[in-house]
Amino acid sequence: MEIKLTKHPKSPTIISGFPGFGMVGTIATEFLNEQLKTEKIGKILFEEMPALVAIHENKLVEPFGIFYSEKHNLVIIHALGGSPGTEWKIADAIMQIAHELGAKEIVSLEGVGGSEPTEKIQRFYYTTVNASAKKLDDQKVKPLSEGIILGVTSALLLKADHLPVTCLFAQAQQGLPDSHAAAEVIQSLDAYLNLSVDPKPLLEMAKNMEAKLQKILSQSKMSEKQRSQQQLSYMG
Repeated sequence: MEIKLTKHPKSPTIISGFPGFGMVGTIATEFLNEQLKTEKIGKILFEEMPALVAIHENKLVEPFGIFYSEKHNLVIIHALGGSPGTEWKIADAIMQIAHELGAKEIVSLEGVGGSEPTEKIQRFYYTTVNASAKKLDDQKVKPLSEGIILGVTSALLLKADHLPVTCLFAQAQQGLPDSHAAAEVIQSLDAYLNLSVDPKPLLEMAKNMEAKLQKILSQSKMSEKQRSQQQLSYMG
């Protein structure tokens, strides 16, 4: 594992978004990067990850990028992919960044499955901070009283003993990706951190992020298939 940072902001809030249920975290952090006009300040490299990057609109899109909003003092960790079994190492990397920067809090954005589809997307939270719970309750976000959390977010909750962690969830469709759920998570985050993000273009921009991610994911799967075919040809 290698973490490369070109800037070291002091006491930021770290926001993480990973490809979980509905790709909600990835879509939401991609939206934040565009809406808040963040600058890229680093990346995370894992040898366990495929040596694969995407090109979108003549720009390099890396698997794990680190971005910064100076105005809001936010460090955003945006991930396009992940490999089963690397969740603990990714959580270690986020905790290392948090300790190095003296982060105030980690906010994880996730999609969550629902037992039954509803007309209105349900929003939930889980937090280790009482003050955060009250603030989210006031915003009509429901506490996640029962459920199972998987992946990087669960590893962060187990590792961040003394660092506040807040998880924001939205009920997501099983199909990938779900831009509507990502838009709901953004609205919860906006209310929680007082970002003053204009909600009107939110869903339309999220749909654009969805189209972009679909294209990147499709190209990624095709590249992986081509790589597997090349490996088979080497063996033959």
